[in-house]
Amino acid sequence: MLEEVERWLSTRSWSATDRPLHQILAAKQRTGQTVSVVLPALNEEETVGDIAAVIRHDLMRQVPLVDELVVVDSGSTDRTSEVAAAAGATVVHRDGILPRLPAVPGKGEVLWRSLLVTRGDIVCFVDADLRDFSSDFVSGIVGPLLTDPDVDLVKGMYDRPLGGAAGQGGRVTELMARPLLNMHWPQLAGFVQPLGGEYAARRSLLEQLPFPVGYGVELGMLVDALHLAGLDALAQVDVGVRKHRHQDGQALGRMAAAIYRTAQLRLARGHLIRPSLTQFERGGDGFEPRTYSVDTEERPPMVEIAEYQERKAA
Repeated sequence: MLEEVERWLSTRSWSATDRPLHQILAAKQRTGQTVSVVLPALNEEETVGDIAAVIRHDLMRQVPLVDELVVVDSGSTDRTSEVAAAAGATVVHRDGILPRLPAVPGKGEVLWRSLLVTRGDIVCFVDADLRDFSSDFVSGIVGPLLTDPDVDLVKGMYDRPLGGAAGQGGRVTELMARPLLNMHWPQLAGFVQPLGGEYAARRSLLEQLPFPVGYGVELGMLVDALHLAGLDALAQVDVGVRKHRHQDGQALGRMAAAIYRTAQLRLARGHLIRPSLTQFERGGDGFEPRTYSVDTEERPPMVEIAEYQERKAA
C-alpha cells in the first residue's frame, strides 16, 4: 500500500464513536452550517418510511442536527411517496425538478437533481433500501464535516453481510471497483466502501462535480473529488453494519458495466467502442441473449445550471 494511503488511513478514517453527538451539535451551532439529508428512492415502500422516521425522531426532534429531510422519488409505482410523507419527509418527484431537462433513469440523475431542491451547506445521501437503520449512519458521516473544515467529503464504511455471512456483500466493489481504484487511482485504495450509498459532502464541492446518471455516480464522484479537492479532503467513518436488499447477479453485471464505463471516461475521455452489455438467460430454446445499454450520459456540474445559479442568488 502506498505510504500516502497508510498515512491517510491513520488520519482520515474514524469511527462514529470518535465524535459524540454533543460535540457534533456544538460544532454545528458554532459554525452555523445546515444539513440536508436526501434519500433517493425507487419502489422502496417497505423501508423508506422506517429510515425517514428514525432520522426525524433522532436527529430532528430529539436533537437539531438535520435541518431538512428530502425523499426524491424517481418514478415509483408503489406507495414509496405516501409512506415517506407519512414518516415526515418532504417528498419531491424527480420529474418535477428542472422540468426543462427531461429526466433519464438512474440513481445519479436523482442525486444530481436533489441539489436543486435542498439548501443545506452539507448534503448527506442515504440509500432508501436499508434495514435496521441507525441514525449513526447520518451523524457519523456528517460529524467530520461539521467539526473539521479541511474535510469536504465523507464516505460511510461498514460490514455488508450476505445471506448471513459477514463481509460477503459488496460484490461489485470487490470484483470491479476496488481493482479499478487500486490500479488507476491508488490514492483511493484506502476506502473500505467506495461504492457505498451513504456519504456526505459540502455543497460547495458537490455543485462543482459532474454526476454520472447511473450506478457509476459513486465511483465518479470519488475520483473527481480526489482531483478537485485532494486526498486529505476525503475521509471515511465506520458506522457498523449495513443491511439492505441485495440484487441478483445480472443486475450486478449491469452495475459493474456502468462503473467500468465511468472509470474509462475518467481515464482517457476516450471513445466508447460498445456502450452496451450482453447477458444470457436460459429460455425454451437454450440460452437467449439480452442486451442492455450502459449509461453513457453525465450531468454537468450543478453550478453551471442557470436555475441553480438563480436559486443561489435569490
